[in-house]
Amino acid sequence: MSWTEEIIQLDYSVLKLIQRVGVSNFMDHFMLGMREAKLWIPFYGFMLYWIWKNAPTKMLAFIVLTVASFGLADYSSASIFKPFFARERPCYEDELEGMVRSLVGCGGKYGFPSSHASNHFALASFWYWAIYLIKGQRWYWLFLWAFLIGYAQVYVGKHYPIDILGGGLLGIFIGTAMAKLFEFWDNRKKRMSHPDTVPLP
Repeated sequence: MSWTEEIIQLDYSVLKLIQRVGVSNFMDHFMLGMREAKLWIPFYGFMLYWIWKNAPTKMLAFIVLTVASFGLADYSSASIFKPFFARERPCYEDELEGMVRSLVGCGGKYGFPSSHASNHFALASFWYWAIYLIKGQRWYWLFLWAFLIGYAQVYVGKHYPIDILGGGLLGIFIGTAMAKLFEFWDNRKKRMSHPDTVPLP
């Protein structure tokens, strides 16, 4: 067995383990809720309130780069990487037929990388670094939030664990890149507001 086949078999095993451990009606509803976008509207409202309260002059850049993080993660995962890797979702895999609990519809044919994971890890990464730059605070729990959304995708049978890993790494890369742009914009604005004085001759 090649190393790629070993990874695929490990992926299958972890998927089946996640779908067996802690399974209950409560967990089914909880995990379905975790992946429901409408559930997080109050949380997004809180993030807007936080930036308005703590750094109103940076609010526009924060919003623009938040949207850019999400948009780039979603487009690159769905329109570039999924067609490129063309890895089918668990519900399309004949080898797993009858072994996977599918709590939602299959959706698109390809699942690597997970767009849910890439989108939310991009947001978590950008917000983490932006908040650190603004207040010096480290909101590690943002990554737990993104992880739980990704985990829910495996629990409901929509994705393999490696789909989540790939999407998470893609999202972290994009979110961190957007945070560097935020830092560059902030430093440039500070230099424009407080230009260096020219020494007298």
